Amino acid sequence: MGQADARILVDKTAVRNAATVIVLRDADTRPRVLMGQRGDTAAFMPSKFVFPGGAVDAVDATIPLAAPATPACTAALAHDSDLAPEPLIAAATRELWEETGLLIGDLDPRADEMEKPQGWRGYLGTGHLPDGKDLTFFFRAITPPGRPRRFDARFFLVMADHLRNDPDDFGRAEEELGVLQWIPLDEVRGFDMPFITEVVLAELAARLEGRNAPGVPFFDNRTQVSRFSRL
Repeated sequence: MGQADARILVDKTAVRNAATVIVLRDADTRPRVLMGQRGDTAAFMPSKFVFPGGAVDAVDATIPLAAPATPACTAALAHDSDLAPEPLIAAATRELWEETGLLIGDLDPRADEMEKPQGWRGYLGTGHLPDGKDLTFFFRAITPPGRPRRFDARFFLVMADHLRNDPDDFGRAEEELGVLQWIPLDEVRGFDMPFITEVVLAELAARLEGRNAPGVPFFDNRTQVSRFSRL
């Protein structure tokens, strides 16, 4: 197989829907964000410091929300998307729980009554369901062609005040991320991060300083031609 043929095969790598969570702490004093380090043998972004997150699972579409997201958030999530907003919100909640042990959502009696599917047993066992009001749709980026794995990642911003447990207790994390820590924004550039994570952090800094543009930034790399817009 020639190089051109190999490139075509790589460029056809399926793009998976994904949800990522930026948890922000001490926004009014010295802002910090929660990040962890991927393993050095990971197939995607090995050894990089990233936000908690991962692919949307089919089961996420079966999890009801305690409350929907705001109309503005829902509309932005639905724009140019083949997936309803609710599974994205559920996936973000699940990924934060799995990778950090931190809990967002709201107590809801349906959590105790419903069947608890694999991947959700621990979370639903707390009696909570995902709450769309906890999450702000903040950023969207599609992995460019040519990567071993590609994601259509929606980044959600969560204020640490919405956490339902101790923000410093990572004891329930499933160890998908190592070196979990709250990193001050004024120190984060010293960490080894993916380029898109640096872009997201720049957008976050602009928002905190009141100089961000309206709308949700969208880096659309579905093709070889990268396009940028605001949703």
